[in-house]
Amino acid sequence: MLDSVVSLSDFLSECISGLFESSDLPPLVLELIDFSIRLSIIIVISLLVFWITRRLLLHYGIKLISKTKNIYDDYLVDRRVLHRISHLIPALVIFHLATLLLDIYPIGGRIIHSIAVIYVVGVAYFTVSGLLNVLEDIYNTRPYSTSRPIKSYVQLLKIILFCITAILLIAYLFNVKVTGIFTGLGAMAAVLMLIFKDSILGFVASIQLSVNKMVRVGDWISMPGYNADGDVLEITLNTVKVQNWDKTITTIPTYALVSSPFMNWRGMHESGGRRIKRSINIDMRSVRFCTPEMLEKYKLIHHLKDYIVEREAEIERFNKEHNIDSSVKVNGRRMTNLGVFRKYMENYCRRHPLLNQDMTMLIRHLQPTEKGLPIEVYTFSASTKWADYEGVQADIFDHILAVIPEFDLKVFQEPSGADLQDAISGLGSILIKEN
Repeated sequence: MLDSVVSLSDFLSECISGLFESSDLPPLVLELIDFSIRLSIIIVISLLVFWITRRLLLHYGIKLISKTKNIYDDYLVDRRVLHRISHLIPALVIFHLATLLLDIYPIGGRIIHSIAVIYVVGVAYFTVSGLLNVLEDIYNTRPYSTSRPIKSYVQLLKIILFCITAILLIAYLFNVKVTGIFTGLGAMAAVLMLIFKDSILGFVASIQLSVNKMVRVGDWISMPGYNADGDVLEITLNTVKVQNWDKTITTIPTYALVSSPFMNWRGMHESGGRRIKRSINIDMRSVRFCTPEMLEKYKLIHHLKDYIVEREAEIERFNKEHNIDSSVKVNGRRMTNLGVFRKYMENYCRRHPLLNQDMTMLIRHLQPTEKGLPIEVYTFSASTKWADYEGVQADIFDHILAVIPEFDLKVFQEPSGADLQDAISGLGSILIKEN
């Protein structure tokens, strides 16, 4: 095949040269005409090969891939690997034909040959890069890909591939040895480390993140230092993309996740419960011992009936054993409305269908302040979804605010405009009566 092309090229050159022999053209012009003929043959053949290659690969190849049940070969189309290969074969044809047909023209042949080499190496680089993307896409279909992403490793391979491609092209174009280039790079090591500092740090950090399972795609992380609070979208060699809850995107250097503190909420999702930790302030002036009438009223509450009966029997038995004079309230043991309320809230939470009963559940006092006595609800919702969690939390405290008056307790609230207005009105009424 190649011999036929060479013979055709020589034949056409001789024919056309014969036509111009009688025209007394300078030899340089005749050489340019011959060079143009040979170059035209190379271009025509390469275009023909390019058309055939694209026809086979893109038309029939894509049609064949679409008919297969295997989804992995679809990534070859999505990543345009076949499109890049269709450029590779014509480039190789130009490379070989330039060697055969233009060897008698050192300068022109060298230029065309160099262009062909650059084109072949460039197309090969983009083809291999596309294959790396295909491997990453195939890997991402596996269930463990979210916990062990390889995007940073693929990016590192692309950087190495680019460096190798650049070194090969420089060695070819400037006719120097590859070892000589590496010697020069060794002398520039400090400069290169400065240039690729982020990539080196990011690569080391990505390995640490992957090995230690510190963060993965889909995790909810909070990093106040970078104003990041949301889901991890992507982990690359240099950056980690986080979509915040307001739908903005925050970009964090990969190495910052190793060198700086951050909070990963993955444990909360995996545990199956999200913590509710909120308190409500009770006016301490409303706390008192329970009277028999109050206890009878509390016995009518479904969550308290058994508790009140058992507690009354326990206190009565204790007071009798210790000869307590019950006529004085401070003697012995007594129930308080706040204690009964805490037990009510505990039983209420224990029977709440949307709370996780296998996790810690407390109704506890916090340190009293000038704003009252905080009663904290410490429990976990059964759902980790944000909307469900907020709904359960709001439902619990809606209920607390509604039932507190039933226990003769008051919620502490700082005086507002309405309170001051009522106080002034009441004071005005008193002054009018006195006058």
